[in-house]
Amino acid sequence: MAEIKTQKTKQSVDAFLKTVKDEKQRTDASVIMQLMKKATKSDGAMWGTAIIGFGDYLYKYPNGRTMDWFSLGFSPRSGKFALYLLGEKGDKYNSLLEKLGKYKIGGGCLYIKKIEDIDTKILQQILELQVKACSAK
Repeated sequence: MAEIKTQKTKQSVDAFLKTVKDEKQRTDASVIMQLMKKATKSDGAMWGTAIIGFGDYLYKYPNGRTMDWFSLGFSPRSGKFALYLLGEKGDKYNSLLEKLGKYKIGGGCLYIKKIEDIDTKILQQILELQVKACSAK
């Protein structure tokens, strides 16, 4: 079976963030990093060339195959942030999303454009819910 392309690397998170051209996006990335650090109680690590992942998670596919992944992660993309959340998607998650602010969901990611568009206290609750759900699996 083919190995997943996105793997944990030794690349520096700080060096990666310095490559983000938009100063506001770099500042917002620092805020997201702090929220994810707090939720996972771990430092970020690079996954592939553009994802910062926090915590360790053994993802299990329905067919039983497993892969090493992260509990929470994000990637600063052109004009938005992709937040990778693998945990809880139930009623509590949905009720928190209603209070979050401006976001989009697609492809397993929560997308936000900038920190000012959301309530960071609600995002912190969402992140903590995700970590708790991942640790319970």
